[in-house]
Amino acid sequence: MKRWSLLAATVASAALFLSACGGSGGGGGGGFVLPPPAATTPPPATAEAPKFKLAIAKTEDVAGTFGSVGAYEKITGTFTGEVDPKDARNAIIQDLSLAPLNANGKVEYSSDFVLFKPKDMGKASGVLRYDAPNRGNIVNLDPYFASRGYVFLTAAWQGDVPAAAGKLTLKVPVARNADGSSITGTYRAELLPTAASNDSLPLPGGPFNAAMQAYATASLDNTQPGYVLTRRINEADARQLIPASDWKFAKCSAAAPFPGTPDETNVCLRDKWDPAYMYELVYVAKDPKVMGLGLAAVRDMIAFFHREASDAAGTANPVAAAIRNTIASGVSQCGNFMKTFVHLGFNQDLAGRKVFDGVFAQIAARQTNINMRFAIPGGGGGVRTDHTAFGQAGTRGLSKDYVDDVAQRRGGILSRCEASGTCPKLFIGFSGTEFYVLQGSPLLTDAWGTADLVQPDNARIYYYASTHHLLGLPSLPGASAGALYATNANAGVVPVVRALYQNLEDWVVKGTTPPDSQVPKLADATLVRPQQLKFPAIPGANYTGLVNTYSLLDWGPNYRPQDESGIATQVPPAYLGRDYAILVPQVDADGNDIAGIRSLDVAVPVGTNTGWNYTSKPGTIDLAGLFGAYFPFAKTAAQRGADPRPSLQERYTDQAGYLAALTAAANDLVARRFLLRADADAAIANAAANPVLP
Repeated sequence: MKRWSLLAATVASAALFLSACGGSGGGGGGGFVLPPPAATTPPPATAEAPKFKLAIAKTEDVAGTFGSVGAYEKITGTFTGEVDPKDARNAIIQDLSLAPLNANGKVEYSSDFVLFKPKDMGKASGVLRYDAPNRGNIVNLDPYFASRGYVFLTAAWQGDVPAAAGKLTLKVPVARNADGSSITGTYRAELLPTAASNDSLPLPGGPFNAAMQAYATASLDNTQPGYVLTRRINEADARQLIPASDWKFAKCSAAAPFPGTPDETNVCLRDKWDPAYMYELVYVAKDPKVMGLGLAAVRDMIAFFHREASDAAGTANPVAAAIRNTIASGVSQCGNFMKTFVHLGFNQDLAGRKVFDGVFAQIAARQTNINMRFAIPGGGGGVRTDHTAFGQAGTRGLSKDYVDDVAQRRGGILSRCEASGTCPKLFIGFSGTEFYVLQGSPLLTDAWGTADLVQPDNARIYYYASTHHLLGLPSLPGASAGALYATNANAGVVPVVRALYQNLEDWVVKGTTPPDSQVPKLADATLVRPQQLKFPAIPGANYTGLVNTYSLLDWGPNYRPQDESGIATQVPPAYLGRDYAILVPQVDADGNDIAGIRSLDVAVPVGTNTGWNYTSKPGTIDLAGLFGAYFPFAKTAAQRGADPRPSLQERYTDQAGYLAALTAAANDLVARRFLLRADADAAIANAAANPVLP
């Protein structure tokens, strides 16, 4: 049975609530569709231009000093903006026309921000780096780039982050029908219990969204059409229907057992939640937020800090006239957001100028579910959970000439900015997990996986060989990570990433061409079908070829999958009978990836690092979330036994041999601009101080 199988006929009978907004194009309709280009000249001015307000709550010193730049200060505040629904550059924002207007005829938002800047702005380099916060978490300044005089801005873009200490929140309005009534629509959530319990589980559920604000149910009566709760162990298993009498929208606990206290965003079960199962809830939600305003908020904030002297009330821009270049950085969810930002045309500001000169989307294989009705920007998922979560679809290739033969669509992520002349210089960084769990290979090949894509001149894609999504995280015992094997130990990728940020700065500021893309390819057999991987027969390790597949799905005619925008009316989605090819990097005799940037931990290995790991949960077929695996080499030939991989002693003879190999590899990475000299010297010194052999 396919993992995309639909629910029982109960769901099909659900009432679907639409508005005049929405757009056209289902999951894989016939004909090629090129996203409409953004306007190349500013539209006529409205009666009154949007106004922006800067409110500074606190200014405080940052501990320490940073090279010749000296001291930094931290400015905390909010940026309040307004968006004109009549401006063509805002037209793509879902439900903007249904949002309440202020006295100026605009739609308001308010974003928390933190700005780090040199106290002596005469020592600022002219570069502003925007770090998109992941689920509201503040991104602190980077000491290396602080010593280069950067201004750092981190500001909220995600409208479902609950207000809390240390969190950056974005306030966006709720869309309503023209008569002021609530907008409703079918919504789906996956609830994943971690322990057997009678306590209620909160919406929105899913592995990445549990702490986010939920969309409330339109009714507490779960017996009406459109409300279905099922459970299954694995994604491909048949769903088991849980009768409406056995669950409620309510809060339950030992003190308030089932049916508990009625609640619009919690689900209570008569029996214990069973952690062996994942539970899928389809319900009618209400009051969608205009989540796509987060795209406009970032666009407007960057334009303000870059170019404006003061806000509408005369409050001074604290970095006025000091910014010459802008660079965006987004990691994981936030890297997906930055790709979506560019894809949907928001790298063009309201005056038709480029917003970001450079963008680095780190470990970002997907796009972000931010611009549809009932959007949840977190998303994610894997083989077993949220396999069909939003954020997995959307245009995969970069170029405007990209052709998606599976969905029969044309046009890439850069189509709109190419049309308006506002494309940034783009870096995309991948770990191994992006191939196995996060469906990353379609960014590198045609949809069927038969030919390598030629990337645009303004883009580079860098694969970090033998890494996992959690870049640089120290290796953990598998059990503590819910994994079968110890987790990936490739910490050498961190200085590689720093060197790439330096390369992006040099490209943006000086025009210095960066190193070519470093990715596995079909042409040289370093990118292969999962079953073609030549993983060595390491004792205790079992490579299965399990990957997260990528199916073409239909969410209904008012959802535009190429833009991750519109309104989903078919929930769960229908499988359209076609799948994108998912390929993985080929490995060497040690099991380490051949292609990509091989950090010192891969170029001079002491073990095998992978982008995959498996869950240790009995009976569950899945990869271990975002973790890779680590299999150390034996120290001596006598100790390795049946292990086909040479021991450390056989490879390097002694510590001097290891140090010589590492020094040569470090110098090579420096020469190729994938390692800074200071980081190379630090790695060599660390290896000398921490011997791996006598």
